[in-house]
Amino acid sequence: MIIVCIVCIVAAYKIFLLPSLTTGGMRAKARSDAQRPLPVTAVAAHKADIGVFLNALGTVTPVYTVTVRSQVGGQLVRVHFKEGQIVKQGELVAEIDPRPFQIQLMQAEGQLARDEALLKNAESDLARYKQLLAQDSIAEQQVTTQESLVQQYRGAIKTDRGQIANANLQITFSRIIAPVSGRIGLRQVDPGNMVQTNDTNGLAVITQLQPITVVFSVPQDNLPAVLKRLRTKEILPVYAYSQDGKALLATGKLHAVDNQIDTTTGTVKMKALFENKDNGLFPNQFVNVRMKVDTVKDATVMPTAAIQRGSIGTFVYVVKADKSVTVRPVQLGPTEGENVAISNGLSSGEFVVLVGGDKLREGTKVELAGSGTAGSSGQGKKPPRDGGRKDKP
Repeated sequence: MIIVCIVCIVAAYKIFLLPSLTTGGMRAKARSDAQRPLPVTAVAAHKADIGVFLNALGTVTPVYTVTVRSQVGGQLVRVHFKEGQIVKQGELVAEIDPRPFQIQLMQAEGQLARDEALLKNAESDLARYKQLLAQDSIAEQQVTTQESLVQQYRGAIKTDRGQIANANLQITFSRIIAPVSGRIGLRQVDPGNMVQTNDTNGLAVITQLQPITVVFSVPQDNLPAVLKRLRTKEILPVYAYSQDGKALLATGKLHAVDNQIDTTTGTVKMKALFENKDNGLFPNQFVNVRMKVDTVKDATVMPTAAIQRGSIGTFVYVVKADKSVTVRPVQLGPTEGENVAISNGLSSGEFVVLVGGDKLREGTKVELAGSGTAGSSGQGKKPPRDGGRKDKP
């Protein structure tokens, strides 16, 4: 009987008392965890100058693109370039058979020698006729006729010299030279083929690479700011990035603005000029363009990774003196690199949460795992791209 009572007491303890004690312990532990400060990384906003940029998608366009064509018809006998090589202006790239033009030159030189001999004889006869006319031995009409003959031979000599110059020019044109410096493309005609001056494809295409331009379009609303800088003769720097926007390919300057707005898109075309010394830009390549049009002086700056977004708009978690956080709505200004200017809502020197903001709420206690100044090396490890951002209601 005593054993039965002991068993009943143990069973009652496990059923009623033990679960309540365990639940109470878990609740106490949960309350303890909730009161424990959350580790975060915070940075201090600071004053700095920040650039105002216009972003656009651009196309790399050569300053010169030339289709190399023959200026004379004939057989292509030699090609002096390798496909894809860099050629310099005036460099020999191909040769047309010059022999037909050399024969024309010989004929023109022979005709010139003949006409010069006839002119010399006619001038000699004219001199004698003038002496005889002075002696009243011949008619004046004969002298006049001889003077006309002399003028005809002189005209024939000019024509012969023109024929010689033309033949020399044809011989010169049989040597095809590069009209501009740049990269020559694929060969369109092989040696041995007959080429004509009206061939559509030509021999090859040369595109100038240094310097090179990028054509891009910006909204018409940004045009006044750009024109204002151009009127003051300011140089507007332009940066060309890869398609993913990560790699800087080249740095240049704004070269020209188109003279009309595209009514279908409401944009205006602009052209930037790049020296392209390392050939980082290639013709017809698509690039991301960033053009600096202004600088905001003494702005309050913080990392873009600290920005949170929710139903109240953009906000940040500001760390107060008692190590708790408060939600602070902010108005964003221009962005440059990993930093953004704050137009309203934040003061210089205030600390904002950079990493760890996804678990925070108003009044949450935090423990600073790392801190520094926005944009300084005191941030420690670089935060991820989203900076731990999370949309909150």
